[in-house]
Amino acid sequence: MIESLLRSAEPVVASALDRALSGKDISADEAVELFGCTGLEMNLLITVADELRKRAVGDLVTYVINRNINFTNVCIKQCGFCAFSRDFREEEGYFLPTEEIVRRAKEAAGLGATEVCIQAGLPPKMDGNLYVDLCRAVKKDLPNMHIHAFSPEEVLYGAVRSGTSTEQYLKMLKEAGVGSLPGTAAEILDQDMRDTISPGRISVQDWVRIIKQAHSAGIPTTSTIMYGHVENARHRAEHLQLLREIQKETHGFTEFVPLSFVHTEAPMYNHGTVKNIQAGPDGNDVMKMHAIARIMLNNHIPNIQVSWVKEGPRMSQLLLGAGANDFGGTLINESISTAAGSQHGQLMRPREIRKLIRSAGRIPAQRSTSYKLIKRFDSEDDEQESALDVVESSQFGSYQELIKLDKFRYRERRKQDT
Repeated sequence: MIESLLRSAEPVVASALDRALSGKDISADEAVELFGCTGLEMNLLITVADELRKRAVGDLVTYVINRNINFTNVCIKQCGFCAFSRDFREEEGYFLPTEEIVRRAKEAAGLGATEVCIQAGLPPKMDGNLYVDLCRAVKKDLPNMHIHAFSPEEVLYGAVRSGTSTEQYLKMLKEAGVGSLPGTAAEILDQDMRDTISPGRISVQDWVRIIKQAHSAGIPTTSTIMYGHVENARHRAEHLQLLREIQKETHGFTEFVPLSFVHTEAPMYNHGTVKNIQAGPDGNDVMKMHAIARIMLNNHIPNIQVSWVKEGPRMSQLLLGAGANDFGGTLINESISTAAGSQHGQLMRPREIRKLIRSAGRIPAQRSTSYKLIKRFDSEDDEQESALDVVESSQFGSYQELIKLDKFRYRERRKQDT
């Protein structure tokens, strides 16, 4: 059926999609052509992506019960897309002490979370052992909690601050309890582009090196892209190709997560510091990004995740028909996208996720961070209300409340340290 429809499509697009359906990898050049398709060709692109998804992973759509703990917004970098970070002199800078991080992790565990995701800004003069000590503290009280923590940027910073190599620092993190790394800080893996949107950010070379070192050390990672700002189709296609080449070598990526640029509070958008910047991707761009990710990565990274906090529940549901097979996590406290102006909340309850999955005609399943199935929900009869489904979300607080709390002020902490 799909093959017959391809005969009426543009030859270049039809050839690329036919190649994908035959189980072969498409090239970056072919992906560039797919990014430019519209109308019938775009519909065929989405159909092929959905077919490849079904062949690779079936009709299950997975999710993880997790909590984000962004323990400080103080950062020495000033990335043009980031509205989360604050200078150490600003009133809104905060820093959660270790006991508060552990408290949040324990609270999450009590609500059924199997993962805590720990990421933050890069505070000046940070103790190089901080990340290691945080993991040990969480694992001491919660030995079974999976710690998904510290992007390659944070690993590099921790290694520099501790005076050790990134390879040794990764070993220290693993011994302290890190189970996986978020593959964030990737944005666009093109150095000229990074120099435009985030000068001083971790280089492409260092990002790739640390990701490969993590995989070599037995620490899996996710992979991401941030798109919809000033990059073009070539940047996107070559980013996906680079991730695919890394995966062929290391087999360490668990998933790929496209992340839309949220422009609302982004400095480089509001202050006009970057020419020709877009206000994030439009709906067609979002659909094509997920579909082409499935097509390019299908033979190597089976899991394509939607970011409901970026896209919202309705678009996330549509993306399940464009190659995606994972709904991400409950998050509980999402601060970084929220600070950038995302309007989709800081928590999505498991029952809400399952409802969206089921109404898309798919089967919900709870998973671990490493994609081991915890429970399938083949019918609504299998579902039971969980603690996270009924708890008041106000008890977790919000980013806007957090930056106003005196007890977590970074400036006060800095005074005590000095």
